[in-house]
Amino acid sequence: MKKKTEKTPRTAKKGIGIGWKLIFYFVGFTAVCLLVTWLFQVILLNTFFEKSKRNELNAATQLLSANISSEDLEETAKSIAGNGDMTILIYQISDGVSTKVVEISARESRLPMLTEQEIESYRAEASQNGGSYTWIKQKDTFIEPFEIGKFPQRQDDETPEFPGFPSELLDRKYESKQLCCVVNMADEDGNLYFCYLSTGLIPLNSTVSTLKTQFFWIGGILLLVAAITVFFLSRRISRPLIRMNESAKELAKGNYDVDFSSKGYRETKELANSLNYAARELSKSDKLQKELLANISHDLRTPLTMIRGYAEVVRDLPGEDTPENMQVIIDETTRLSELVNDLLDLSKLQSGVLTPKMQVFDLSPLLQAVMGRYETLMAHMGYHITLEANESALIYADPGMIQQVLYNLINNAINYTGEDKNVLVSLQKTEKAVRISVKDTGVGIPKEEIENIWNRYYKIDKVHKRATVGTGLGLSIVKNVLDLHHAAYGVNSTPGKGSTFWFELPLVPKGETTNL
Repeated sequence: MKKKTEKTPRTAKKGIGIGWKLIFYFVGFTAVCLLVTWLFQVILLNTFFEKSKRNELNAATQLLSANISSEDLEETAKSIAGNGDMTILIYQISDGVSTKVVEISARESRLPMLTEQEIESYRAEASQNGGSYTWIKQKDTFIEPFEIGKFPQRQDDETPEFPGFPSELLDRKYESKQLCCVVNMADEDGNLYFCYLSTGLIPLNSTVSTLKTQFFWIGGILLLVAAITVFFLSRRISRPLIRMNESAKELAKGNYDVDFSSKGYRETKELANSLNYAARELSKSDKLQKELLANISHDLRTPLTMIRGYAEVVRDLPGEDTPENMQVIIDETTRLSELVNDLLDLSKLQSGVLTPKMQVFDLSPLLQAVMGRYETLMAHMGYHITLEANESALIYADPGMIQQVLYNLINNAINYTGEDKNVLVSLQKTEKAVRISVKDTGVGIPKEEIENIWNRYYKIDKVHKRATVGTGLGLSIVKNVLDLHHAAYGVNSTPGKGSTFWFELPLVPKGETTNL
């Protein structure tokens, strides 16, 4: 049976790269912009032009209606006609008879001739539509020669004769459109007026054709420029990511000396800094893990060797099964049990399996009970452990866990105190908290090492020393327990003068014990 091998990240290349994605996105964005431009500048050009003209007619009718009885009506009409390229006819209606009041056109050739029947028909149409009516008038118109002033005026729908002008042009017609509007008006005295306005809708076919040609050239050039620009831009963006990807693969192989530093934009620099930090932390973690395995192996090997040695002596030598030899075996077995239990406790604390069982209790009696455990150590090994705790301190915590913290801090002080073997344990109260301090007279801790002492089996001098008491996991257990209680803790140390480990817990105010 063949063994399956997993693909490495180097060979598992799937999906589209960032470079091609940027090209697709950028070209797509450019295409959308060109499509929108095509829609508004080419397809909807006539629609927008017609809407603009309708708005001009509406504004003109409102201005004329406001000035219908004014002496400046004709001047107003001239101004409107000139600015809007319009034709304006205004009639006063009296007893069914229309009298022309204003007759103005931006171009004289555009002046229409309205009959009485047409006026009545337009007035009726406007009345049916709320007082005004707008429509498009369409007809075929012959092309006029360039110098119209040199030739006689033609009649509608007749092919004009212009000497010297190309006959093939005279036969050509174009579709002429006019936007017309009729409005019924009245002045303050009740006099009725009829207003007719028209303006030309210039055929924009040639303009649209020109815009189409220009659009195709402009669109092609823009797409080409966009593709070239995004190609170089994508390479600039993806190059640092590719380099960091290669470095990450080296990091996965266990090479913690890789450098993710990269030139580029701000985000890639921040990512490189984060990856460099991660590489340094992984390097520290790997180093601590190796030290942890070495230290645990040493602590397991020593008692196991002693147990085996004494057991062989008892087995092979008659009369060596003395209580003293048996006690050594029992002590080393106890030490192994404590080490295994501490490892299990630490694992449960870090995984969240162990949770504190909170209750209100007095910390001072608990501290005094813990101190009683060290009477034998003080009597037979010459240690001087002093307790300063003369007042009660009610706290809300897990008594078992806090007791474990006290044992571990005192054991740590015993293991590292100076030659005078002095350890001072004190309880100090403030207004809102109680502080427990454990002071030794050892060599102290360098400032740069303080951050690491809470790690499992971390050794400042890197030389493994078998603890006088405890298993070497005490400070790591202390850290995890105090973190679960959200307590403040730390260490104050001066090299050559010893260290003081402390932690603080909030006091329970009097009268509030039942509310917790």
